[in-house]
Amino acid sequence: MTVPANVAAALPQYDLGAEIGRGGMGVVYAAVHRPLGRAVAVKRLPGVPASDERMSARFAHEARLLARLDHPHIVPVYDYVQDRGEHLLVMEKLDGGTVWSKFTGSGVTPAWSCAFGLAMLSGLHAAHEAGVLHLDVKPKNLLFTAGGVLKVADFGISQVVSEGATLGTHGGQVLGTPAYLSPEQALGNPLSPAADVYGAATVLYELLSGRLPFDGGGGALAMIQRHVHHQPRPLVEVPEPLARVIMRGIERDPRARYRNAETFAVDLAGAAAGVFGRDWLLRLGAPIHLSPQVAAATTRPTATPPVVRETLDIPVRATLAEAGTTPVRLGAETLVPAARVLAPPAPARWFALAAALAAAAMIAVPLATPGRDLPVHSADLSKPVTLGLGDPTTAHLTLTAAGITLADVPATAPDPADPNPAAAGPTSPLTFELPGASRWIVGGAAVATVTADGKSADYSLQPVTHPLVSIMGAGSAVLLLFALAYLESVLRSVRRRRAGTGAVVVAAPLGFGLGVAVWLLASVLLRHAPDLWPALVCGALGAAAAVCTVVAARRSALR
Repeated sequence: MTVPANVAAALPQYDLGAEIGRGGMGVVYAAVHRPLGRAVAVKRLPGVPASDERMSARFAHEARLLARLDHPHIVPVYDYVQDRGEHLLVMEKLDGGTVWSKFTGSGVTPAWSCAFGLAMLSGLHAAHEAGVLHLDVKPKNLLFTAGGVLKVADFGISQVVSEGATLGTHGGQVLGTPAYLSPEQALGNPLSPAADVYGAATVLYELLSGRLPFDGGGGALAMIQRHVHHQPRPLVEVPEPLARVIMRGIERDPRARYRNAETFAVDLAGAAAGVFGRDWLLRLGAPIHLSPQVAAATTRPTATPPVVRETLDIPVRATLAEAGTTPVRLGAETLVPAARVLAPPAPARWFALAAALAAAAMIAVPLATPGRDLPVHSADLSKPVTLGLGDPTTAHLTLTAAGITLADVPATAPDPADPNPAAAGPTSPLTFELPGASRWIVGGAAVATVTADGKSADYSLQPVTHPLVSIMGAGSAVLLLFALAYLESVLRSVRRRRAGTGAVVVAAPLGFGLGVAVWLLASVLLRHAPDLWPALVCGALGAAAAVCTVVAARRSALR
């Protein structure tokens, strides 16, 4: 993607390269500082937040705070530029990937997960002491240098502790990733380092077990509600000392968690020493910078160390149980390889193609289906209708559309004063007066069945008025617009990742209604007597088109 001209003009000493990252609070470009020859990453605040004075001021304030942070496990900020309407943060460029890429690739052993956790907590504690919260701790924000040093990145939604800040929102969206969001963030309560402790503990829980503490179905809102109201699932994949430390970190009540990241790190280091042995960190050779208290705890096992389980040497990957996959046992959980569930099982384009084909067939069916070969009778339905021959004393007319009876009326009795005696005979013309409502329902055509003298005859009864001046005509147009509007709303929510699998369920009846509306509108305009089976076919095709469209939109949004 081409770098905007304003960004290039605001950074004359940098050679800007390709886009290397994108998130809710910024776009990141690769760049090189020409005088020093140093590779950097440039983060650009999006246009809408940049135009908001409060967001702009907050970004500038936090940039100054972050520039003062100097810690081996925090991505350093080299420069901050506010020029030409742009807000640009120049940071160290890290090329070693992320914890997430390792976790979803080759996997991470429990010992390495604990080592990553100590590095993460070390960086967070340094930021907390400087008065900055992160508030979006997750595996994708834990980056590696080329030498394997872990650094906490993207303090883009951090808050200043001294201000007693509460969770901010922008555009109606909660700032933070729902899967790692603390309950107090979700509720908008005052925040403290305990919020980042919760996020860090959730990351460790996931790295050690291959799953999150809460089920992920139902979308972002459902996930947030679980964090606020439900207890997390027990961590059964690792020995009890490690599990106890992690579970304390994800307590719903901030007062029940560790008071800061360093106390969390001390207990984590001690539990790891008990599980992996006193020299566990030395054997790993992990490049970690720890405070004296945490470093001492890494060689001081917790009381009554458990027996080391062989499964602790097996790399854990992001996993999720799914029907039809080969199960793998780890502890008490059934796991499957991440590649089978993280990547879409089929490209979105196939669902988009299926949706297009179903939509085309839905439109073609009512246009290609011939009308029934019936005698056509046009009449003003607001007046008595003369149709068929027979004895008026026994005759009646049934008016139907798609198998639905619209009227069932007897023939009008002959006038006793009629001077023409033939009018009352068994072969007299039959006259029927339709009820008021049915006169306005029929649009285009309906099937009129005249029964007289034990015999029945069908006719295509067509009003002389325009087809759309009827409940069938206008109603089908309204139903079509209603279904299209709601489907568009569902798709917009899916593209913005505000809807989960429930959107697919909602799309089916909306698509069915759309298909029926297309069939009915076409039948009315073509003046075909509407039959039931084309309606069902079009409804099914509409449901298929809607479901495939939503699935394709979800897959595209997740890429």
